[in-house]
Amino acid sequence: MGGAFLAAAVLARLGGRIELPTIPLFILAGILLGPHTPGIVLVSDPHDLEMLSALGLVLLLFYLGLEFHLDDLKAGGRKMALAGGAYLALNVGAGLGFGFALGWGTSEALVLAGVLGISSSAIVTKVLVDLGRIGNPETKPILGIIVVEDIFLALYLAALQPILSGADSLSAALMDGGKAFGFLLLLALAARYGTRVVGRFVATKDDELLVISFLGIAVFVAGVSEWFGVADAIGAFMVGLMLGGTTSGDRIRKLVHPLRDAFGAIFFFAFGLSINPGDLPTVLWPVLAAVVVTLVMNIAAGVSAARIFGFGSGPAANISTTLLARGEFALILATMAAGAGLDKRLAPFIAGYVLVLAVLGPLAAGRSHWLARILPGRGKDDGGDGDGRGAPEGGDTSREAAPATT
Repeated sequence: MGGAFLAAAVLARLGGRIELPTIPLFILAGILLGPHTPGIVLVSDPHDLEMLSALGLVLLLFYLGLEFHLDDLKAGGRKMALAGGAYLALNVGAGLGFGFALGWGTSEALVLAGVLGISSSAIVTKVLVDLGRIGNPETKPILGIIVVEDIFLALYLAALQPILSGADSLSAALMDGGKAFGFLLLLALAARYGTRVVGRFVATKDDELLVISFLGIAVFVAGVSEWFGVADAIGAFMVGLMLGGTTSGDRIRKLVHPLRDAFGAIFFFAFGLSINPGDLPTVLWPVLAAVVVTLVMNIAAGVSAARIFGFGSGPAANISTTLLARGEFALILATMAAGAGLDKRLAPFIAGYVLVLAVLGPLAAGRSHWLARILPGRGKDDGGDGDGRGAPEGGDTSREAAPATT
């Protein structure tokens, strides 16, 4: 574990000198020191870090929930739903079409629809934090798209499971989907009406007790969410929404920073451990084709979301590039596909696709102003920044953001 932290830190320091984002460097550390690469092997079994990796994802989404208030979601709920629906229609539809075009099979195509269609909540959150864009206007539609994706994710997994397992029970799939949707509704009601009760429970002047309290609630609700078939990250996100609106919200944001950064690094390191670079050459061309499809669909989705919210080219480019990365969910699908005995090319394809976009996504997000120059609507950024940067997030002084320009 110490070696994992140190390797991630050393690579991140070296990369920082040439202005590389930390996410792909943490992933690279996992690849280089994992069981699939010759040389020093720090962790022979990626499952050894499974719980800590899950905690990293939970804390990343919990922090994102803290930075937003329920009023923000309610104010733009309809627009967020439209933006999220457009994003899914473009990306999931393109993924399904791409899957059928490969000719690997119908079940494989249904898996690829989710792989190409769902962005990585963890990487998106880390990009927003690292680039200081939490306070940007276009971050609200990005948040809305993530929430819509997570709702779709619960229903998609419920529908996909009987297909992969060979079951043909529509009633079982509908029951699983209904259970997941019901729990999501319960979380939304708790976020809307339970803030005062939760605020009283965590309220204390002692920082130690406050940390234990908010960690307990976030991790417990994440675990219960997973049991109901809802992504654990969305449960943590809803807890963040609740606690962010309490009187302890500002202190929680400050106290969670070091936990978020430490366990977030382990999440991406563990992500790298699962990638076998030796399998990638066999699926190189399908991977590159899928990356091009995803780039095109994300640009189209970003422009659509920007128009829905009345933004110009700068925010459109930020939306397109921030949501580009694919990650944890795609790897879950790869594991499910391998267990179901689907085409053996599927697992290395997903690993290569995720690796390319996990590296390309943060790099593209930091240079989104290049894309903004060629997108329509230039000069109507409406508060967004055309240079791909934003104002620093509230309370986080760990990284100095460049001044925003409009």
